[in-house]
Amino acid sequence: MAYQEFDVFVIGGGPGGYTTAIRSSQLGLKTGIVERDRLGGVCLNWGCIPTKALLKNAEILQLFRKSEEWGISYDNLRVDFSKIIKRSRGVADRVSKGVEYLMKKNKIEVISGHARLAGEGRVEIKAEGREDLLVQARHIILATGARPRTLPGVAIDRKRVISSAEAMVLQERPKSMLILGAGAIGIEFAYFYNALGTQVTVVEMMPGILPIEDRELTKLLEASLRKQGIEILTETKVQSVKVRADDVAVSVSFSEGKKELVADVALMAIGVQGNVENLGLEDLGVAVERSSIIIDKDYRTNVPGIYAIGDVIGPPWLAHVASAEGIHCVEAIAGKKPAPLDYSTIPGCTYCQPQIGSIGLTEEKARAEGHELKIGRFPFRPLGKAAATGETEGMVKLIFDAAYGELLGAHILGAEATEQIAELLIAKKLEATGQSIFQAVHAHPTLSEAVMEAAAAAYGEAINI
Repeated sequence: MAYQEFDVFVIGGGPGGYTTAIRSSQLGLKTGIVERDRLGGVCLNWGCIPTKALLKNAEILQLFRKSEEWGISYDNLRVDFSKIIKRSRGVADRVSKGVEYLMKKNKIEVISGHARLAGEGRVEIKAEGREDLLVQARHIILATGARPRTLPGVAIDRKRVISSAEAMVLQERPKSMLILGAGAIGIEFAYFYNALGTQVTVVEMMPGILPIEDRELTKLLEASLRKQGIEILTETKVQSVKVRADDVAVSVSFSEGKKELVADVALMAIGVQGNVENLGLEDLGVAVERSSIIIDKDYRTNVPGIYAIGDVIGPPWLAHVASAEGIHCVEAIAGKKPAPLDYSTIPGCTYCQPQIGSIGLTEEKARAEGHELKIGRFPFRPLGKAAATGETEGMVKLIFDAAYGELLGAHILGAEATEQIAELLIAKKLEATGQSIFQAVHAHPTLSEAVMEAAAAAYGEAINI
């Protein structure tokens, strides 16, 4: 068995893992990383990046379909589904190769194979066609991510019942698709396939789509998606899923009774679960609860020398969270005493059109916590930039503590909401008040004027409404 030694060894090469490894190397620690598939993990190869490439195709196609509003006409618009998929895979490949470059630049040893904890400070790595490798490290960081969860008794066969991974590499566009779950993944794929002409039905057991987002905005998004042609069934539970020769039948129940839904494929999008299996956690006594590794504020497990970050420690299951957790973890290892990660300033983004970007408390949660609120709302429709670009759908909603003016939550529905939310992320991080936000002069004409106007509206000072 071959043997190598490191100061820090990372198991998992996704955004959390490779970011952790880079920061570790920057701090002067001899660093290695193991990945069983491709560097970049699910996010770069099967999640965040290729899906955004697909969604851009849908956005462009929608623009073509309303081009006559802009005085542009054409004949014989055609869509080549295979080229759309090929482009998405090409984007993922380029970004993954970029991570390979970063590993070389930072002198990080990259090892391919399946890793398993093999005792105190030891990791055993197996790979087909290669001698087993034993790694010794003072600090081992688990960044093994998560995988799609399924309903009890329902197997993801990757043909009729598929996960998000299969949804982005289908050989042909299905004529119909059932999407089980209306979180960000479900809604993004609903938008994409509907734009390309698939008959899409979304099934969600909660009262509305995107259950963790502010309900006022998700109601508006629901209406928009329905107008686009997506059927959305909320407060609807899946009772059974039956795979047949040419389709899949899903039995659902709701307040009025039961019905059977039939489609070419069913996309399972009900959430994820941590990859905690086959890592040797049980042998070392690493604490796990409901497929999530238990950690402290510095991402240490209950076993000395073993740490965990990212999706494998539970929600929020977001790539940027995993990266931030990894940086904190390795800085703590290096003795830098980083401040605890502020999870109240983590942005959430959904990339359908219109988009949703949010940080902090929803109105519902803020009221449940007992806050007296000042709430400012401003629609995009009155803005000159929105009218000029045809992006009038949506609004900005800002939630302030009435006593001190603290920004408790910010929620945007509209064009480029996932970019616009960054302004409010910084505002919240720097403890900006409502007055300081609307007293900051915003450029005209811009969509971000809606942020200024929403803050002013909370104090009865909005100008353009």
